[in-house]
Amino acid sequence: MSLTAVEVKKIAHLARLAINEADTPKYVSELSTILDFVAQMDKVDTGSILPMAHPLDVTQRLRADEVTEPNQRELFQSIAPSVESGLYLVPQVIE
Repeated sequence: MSLTAVEVKKIAHLARLAINEADTPKYVSELSTILDFVAQMDKVDTGSILPMAHPLDVTQRLRADEVTEPNQRELFQSIAPSVESGLYLVPQVIE
């Protein structure tokens, strides 16, 4: 796919990029090359390829889900301004 200088200027405007008039032919060439490569990759049949979350066959190391700290709920609620039925009461902020 070959871009024109007008298209490159429009892309630059949409991306809020300032490009020099002298650099426009360079951008036309480079962006056209990139789009040609994308078109070439688009032709590759990937229907039989399974999507991957990671390029390497690794598994996430997980730790055991176990309690490591004592329950201090009563201590924390004893210093709270207002508590009811084990819940913190706060002033209403939305009317």
